Amino acid sequence: MFHEVTDADTAVTVGSGDVPVLSTPRLIAWMEAATVHASAPFTGTGQTTVGTAVRIEHLRAVRVGGRVDVIAESPAATGRRLTFLVRALGGSGELVAAGEIDRAIVDRQRFLAVALGPDTGR
Repeated sequence: MFHEVTDADTAVTVGSGDVPVLSTPRLIAWMEAATVHASAPFTGTGQTTVGTAVRIEHLRAVRVGGRVDVIAESPAATGRRLTFLVRALGGSGELVAAGEIDRAIVDRQRFLAVALGPDTGR
């Protein structure tokens, strides 16, 4: 998945720093999105995946206008747990970030019922 870094993606804009380069939170969001896409073959009707852990090293800055290719490799699956190796490469193929993201396969309705719970009016 290719992304072009915009002002909206910078550390200054998202509040994670004071430099106008790709922010770590935005990079992780792009990496998580890649794992959501790569999870599809592992889910059945009524199922989805939710993120449970992120272990990422952000190694290189990318300026506004730079391109980043995010790759989520086929996961190691253990029951309902999927562990993805993820990488982000800059426009020239340089490694921008690498790590692992875990996702859990859940029943969508059951998960929402627990996560949202009853409306308590708060």
